[in-house]
Amino acid sequence: MRRGGGKRGAGNGAAGYPGSPGERIKYYRNRAGMSQTDLARGANINQGYLSSIEKGQRTPRAATLRAIGVALGVPEAVLIGEGDVHDAPQPLETRELPLFGAIPNGPPAESQEQLEMFPVLRHLWHRDRYCLRCEFDSMEPTLKRGDLVLVEYRAGVNPEWVQGRICACLVEGRPTLKRVSVEQRDERRLVILRGDNPAILPQVVDERSEFSIQGVAVCLVSRAL
Repeated sequence: MRRGGGKRGAGNGAAGYPGSPGERIKYYRNRAGMSQTDLARGANINQGYLSSIEKGQRTPRAATLRAIGVALGVPEAVLIGEGDVHDAPQPLETRELPLFGAIPNGPPAESQEQLEMFPVLRHLWHRDRYCLRCEFDSMEPTLKRGDLVLVEYRAGVNPEWVQGRICACLVEGRPTLKRVSVEQRDERRLVILRGDNPAILPQVVDERSEFSIQGVAVCLVSRAL
């Protein structure tokens, strides 16, 4: 669907979108509600140069096109016009998973803690997964306060099978998100929970401690910018 009655260039990649790079830049600039001055400042180029590009009088260099794309929040390929797949972004298919503010003690579907849902891409969805909101800074800089992490429920997994992985754990009934490792000291098998934040001291768990792994972090699914 064409917007604003803009003309189509002879070499346009998809119906309804201008064909030349200059026309495309103007199209996306107008769509973003930006003036030429705004875009020139954001891309760190001369406004007169930008005007000549939009009029088709100048051909932008690759670095200039890249800077304009960043300023517009548009992939460089879209400005070039490399086919329909660039011009017509497809909606992402998502499915919802429980979102917890604390590590759930039990399968995510059965936990009573869950108050809201969070959409994840379909290929990441699994019934045994849930999202966890980080509320502390012990995993800085890997994970930041407020990050949403995808966790796979694996209650009771042997710590040796998840060496070096970030896990959702319960220690003496208290939840924690730490990197798990196993060490042998004086013929004793110890589980060491470490934060990536160097200011946080490692936590040693032995056979006398009430300890369980509730899940294994899979990936970061959301971070505020």
